[in-house]
Amino acid sequence: QVQLVESGGGLVQAGGSLRLSCTASVGTFSRYTIGWFRQAPGKEREFVAAIRWSSRNTYYADSVKGRFSTSRASAGNTVYLQMNSLKPDDTAVYYCAADSGIILSSIRGHRNYDYWGQGTQVTVSS
Repeated sequence: QVQLVESGGGLVQAGGSLRLSCTASVGTFSRYTIGWFRQAPGKEREFVAAIRWSSRNTYYADSVKGRFSTSRASAGNTVYLQMNSLKPDDTAVYYCAADSGIILSSIRGHRNYDYWGQGTQVTVSS
């Protein structure tokens, strides 16, 4: 079992940057896929990015490609979401999630992840 702790949200002006962290406080990320999702008020939870821990392969939603990047720490059990060129439309609660059995075709589906962090608010002002 994996317990996830997120940090790094906050308020930033449009065009600014933030880095979110997701750490496994219990367990390890070995053999897991870690996904990033976000949910704005009144909207469905949507896929943002994902990384395969073992291969370091990454995947992105079209809306964030070229602006966001996800990576894993070289040591320890932490995954990062670096968010650059932020826009007001990026405002949402951001969640990290993990699962050990996700196939590529399911990586963008939030219902396919078993473990979730508590979420962190990201607010981008115009």
